[in-house]
Amino acid sequence: MFGKILIANRGEIACRVMKTARRMGIRTVAVYSDADRDALHVRMADEAVHVGPSPAAQSYIAIDRILDAVRKSGAEAVHPGYGFLSERAEFARALDDAGVVFIGPPVAAIEAMGDKITSKKLAAEAGVSTVPGFMGLIHDAEEAVRIARQIGHPVMIKASAGGGGKGMRIARSDAEVREGFQSSRNEAAASFGDDRIFIEKFIESPRHIEIQVLGDRHGNIIHLGERECSIQRRNQKVIEEAPSPFLDPETRAAMGAQAVALARAVGYHSAGTVEFIVDRDRNFYFLEMNTRLQVEHPVTELVTGLDLVELMIRVAAGEALPFGQEDVRLDGWAIECRLYAEDPYRNFLPSTGRLVRYRPPEEIRTPRAVIRNDTGVEEGGEISMFYDPMIAKLCSWGPDRAAAIAVMRGALDAFEVEGIGHNLPFCQVVMDHPRFVAGDLSTAFIAEEFPDGFAGVVPPPAVLADLARGAAVMRRAVVARERAISGRMAHHTAPAPDRWVVTLAGQAFTVDLGEEEPGGAVLTRSWPGNRPPTAEEAAAEPVHVAVDWLPGRSLARIALGGAGDGTRDYLVKVGLMTEGFRLRWRGADLAAMVRTPRAAELAALMPERTPPDTSRLLLCPMPGILVSIAVEAGQEVEEGQPLATVEAMKMENILRAERRGRVARINAAPGDSLAVDAVIMEFE
Repeated sequence: MFGKILIANRGEIACRVMKTARRMGIRTVAVYSDADRDALHVRMADEAVHVGPSPAAQSYIAIDRILDAVRKSGAEAVHPGYGFLSERAEFARALDDAGVVFIGPPVAAIEAMGDKITSKKLAAEAGVSTVPGFMGLIHDAEEAVRIARQIGHPVMIKASAGGGGKGMRIARSDAEVREGFQSSRNEAAASFGDDRIFIEKFIESPRHIEIQVLGDRHGNIIHLGERECSIQRRNQKVIEEAPSPFLDPETRAAMGAQAVALARAVGYHSAGTVEFIVDRDRNFYFLEMNTRLQVEHPVTELVTGLDLVELMIRVAAGEALPFGQEDVRLDGWAIECRLYAEDPYRNFLPSTGRLVRYRPPEEIRTPRAVIRNDTGVEEGGEISMFYDPMIAKLCSWGPDRAAAIAVMRGALDAFEVEGIGHNLPFCQVVMDHPRFVAGDLSTAFIAEEFPDGFAGVVPPPAVLADLARGAAVMRRAVVARERAISGRMAHHTAPAPDRWVVTLAGQAFTVDLGEEEPGGAVLTRSWPGNRPPTAEEAAAEPVHVAVDWLPGRSLARIALGGAGDGTRDYLVKVGLMTEGFRLRWRGADLAAMVRTPRAAELAALMPERTPPDTSRLLLCPMPGILVSIAVEAGQEVEEGQPLATVEAMKMENILRAERRGRVARINAAPGDSLAVDAVIMEFE
């Protein structure tokens, strides 16, 4: 077994590999760029080597710099993680030439499967079902248009060396093919150093299901079941689960057999993934093979009880797999939510900045529930514009799918992230979405269910009423704290009001608070509006409200229940406001204003502030680099016309005109580094 390995990666995957290596008694070496000098993976490692400036092309994917770090550290083997150099055959070959073990598949398999064009041909030869398409090289946009017409719209334009959703575009017209071809080439060149593009038929409303394969150097190859990865945006996976709620045993067996056949055809060893798209009738088609560890590997680990990183290391050291296909059992259900530094309220655009608060839920492992959080950041750390925006991978396990969803809901409720935009509220909404709960998924889920973007949710009136009661009890706690601090001042020694009007989501609730009972619960009565109660409302059975919260805490557990009413329990994120609280729960972001009846009456008379008019400005929606300007001052533009392209976190984003107009002034130039809401151009 190896005594020391180097992890040629960063962030959560570097930390994840280090955890297993440490458990196995193997010393670890981290590599880091200027931006990652103080990163968590650097401190976790036994030693660390600086490999260059912040851009990945000058550090993490500079083969000579990584090889130099290997020589300096004396590492015997290298684990590449995913992304960066994990599927670069020249890197694996260079390590082999240097006498260093690559913890991954053989070079020939990387070359065959890493090239999407070659892999399609090999898959067909191995008897694997493939998607119709053009597997030759495409030299320019006009050739791409001709090929797309022959295949038939819609088509998928893909980078031959691509992965992670980069270099991929769906095109439904000639114009979209021309535009998508160039953007895909640009992204592919920037991310992989290879701008080759191919085109295949785009299958409408498919499910994205992949098979985990595992092989050793002794010819043993098995599969470990499937993962469903259908909740995606911009071809990037957001939520994954294992197993798939769609597959039946026969389809699972057929997909597994084809995946193993393909792996065997290329002499594969180590961990790898064969990805398929599956239509409504469970017909499946080969998409690609990833010759590396997948981001979503934890869900497979949770349902199989295996450590894939440990198995990769043992296979690389020459050990045989300790079990066969007949020994593989899938137990329970697992779900992974990728927490990204991206703002769902701004069409999931990347967000950068400092993690002012980062408090993941407690990791647990019991016979009925597991919570696991794979992360590479910590509170106070910075999310950089130079790398992928993933913050963490939150995973849950339960005996069945419903239990796994319930565990995930609780974990997301408890996960605190402040300082940057993030997609945690969106993940919460998906966990409660009827389609997701029913397992009715497709890769078009986000586009179909959120066609106008994500704007959060408004809880039903019964939930708003419950949260209003909790807010009133918390307001009483704030007033009590103020009185305790300034007890000598007469206006603070007066009793706190027992009647409050709580306004949230445009609705008002009057809440009467009784005395606090033994154990901390408060008897409350509540009714809609700012008015005295009716006789029926006044005679209603009071509701017990227990709030586990003190001023200054960021989480509150609100438990409500009355006679015969059961218990309703909410774990709510709380922020103090001048007259109330910011409450966040299950994708809802609410300003709960808690006032006396008279103050609420006066507040209702105040005019609302209107936001500034930015309709004549093109604003940068995210921090990034301005790649190009597609128009010039004085030019007439049409609705939907491309205006500028901004690159952020290795992805190109085309900004388009929202309506017809004339460009009055251009305020930025290609190459400029832009902040959020920076003015790129103005219109007349």
